[in-house]
Amino acid sequence: MAKTDWKAEAKSLKKKLTKAKAQNDAPKAKVKSVSPLAPKDGFPRLPDIAGVEFSAVEAGVRYANRTDVTLIRLVPGTSVAGVFTRSSTRAACVLDCQEKLAMTVPRKAGAAIIVNSGNSNAFTGSAGVKSVAAVTGRVADVLGIPASRVFSSSTGVIGEPLPHQRITAKVPELVASLDPSGIEMAARAIMTTDTFPKGASAVVQGEGGEIRISGIAKGSGMIAPDMATMLVYIFTDAKIKPALLQKMLSRQVDDTFNAITVDSDTSTSDALILAATGQSAAAEVKGGEVAKAFEAALSGVMLHLAHQVVKDGEGARKFVEVRVTRAASPEDATRVAMAIANSPLVKTAIAGEDPNWGRIVMAVGKSGAAADRDKLKISLGDMVLAERGWRAKSYSEEDAAAYMKGENLVISVDLGLGRGAKTVWTCDLTHRYIDINADYRS
Repeated sequence: MAKTDWKAEAKSLKKKLTKAKAQNDAPKAKVKSVSPLAPKDGFPRLPDIAGVEFSAVEAGVRYANRTDVTLIRLVPGTSVAGVFTRSSTRAACVLDCQEKLAMTVPRKAGAAIIVNSGNSNAFTGSAGVKSVAAVTGRVADVLGIPASRVFSSSTGVIGEPLPHQRITAKVPELVASLDPSGIEMAARAIMTTDTFPKGASAVVQGEGGEIRISGIAKGSGMIAPDMATMLVYIFTDAKIKPALLQKMLSRQVDDTFNAITVDSDTSTSDALILAATGQSAAAEVKGGEVAKAFEAALSGVMLHLAHQVVKDGEGARKFVEVRVTRAASPEDATRVAMAIANSPLVKTAIAGEDPNWGRIVMAVGKSGAAADRDKLKISLGDMVLAERGWRAKSYSEEDAAAYMKGENLVISVDLGLGRGAKTVWTCDLTHRYIDINADYRS
């Protein structure tokens, strides 16, 4: 009988117990109930984009037993564009992405995006910069591409050092499991307080073939216009130069991702990255009708994703469209629309299904925009609530209260002063928002 090495056995057992304890002590991801506003058919089937591959793993960045890191590989020749949060306390990964997009780097080198959830690597000083360099450098080494073509994002708790070794250790596994059809897996890996993964797509007829667009997003809280207020990754197989791609993206931001709000708070960490692989059989997008159709389709994908973010707003039970027309200027229209959409009093009235249009009057008045009591008209859906400086003669409290019970609501404000107009989207404010955010770090 072989002699047992009891010391080695004890050492091995101790190591296993230590590992088990660490896993047991790690925070567990909370079980979330899916938003009632989530798409009824679940995550959509998105067309594969030639030249893009996805993978995701459990790295234990913050939570145990949760897929929390995703890698996206982009084929050589890919054009990359981006827009980012303008917070003055931007995270290291955001600053790094902005710096890299400003560089002149040969597209033939290929590119990659690596994203972690659970930790935003924001307000972490020089340690945060080192973490970004370590993560992007490791991806660059394993994929054989320049680090200047590796873009990273982090989302989660602010102010805690990113345990980047847990991410870098998983890079070989991520590379080995890259899959052209793994976009839904990636959408789930980037979630934080989200209750459902978000995706949208479009197909455009180009000259000589189809052009496909597929996008994913995460976002639920800390959502307010200042781009990007969330993480968004959109992919297309279009042939298009980086400068034109960036111009289109920047043009479409204000009426999509910058036109939503959940809680008026702007994130430190978030980004929208758009990548065009050039793998479509269609001719290069340069101008004319194809370019217009492509930009319109891109805008549609962006708006669909933006709406899903609002519909997954923390604790949301109502999706609200705020339409402002005939303002003295476009800027005034935006001021009024956002004052209404961000008002806690308006949002809690919506949560309580109370047609308290006096709170809308209040929000118009506090916005700082030009307004005239006697020209103002306020409506819920097709019902006029107030006009000519007074409650409308046709107003019915019973009908208004019944309307408020719906999931999808429209608030319209006609200022009667000019041609400025703006539409924004928001959600109600329920006690669930407090529940989520009161123990976000636990």
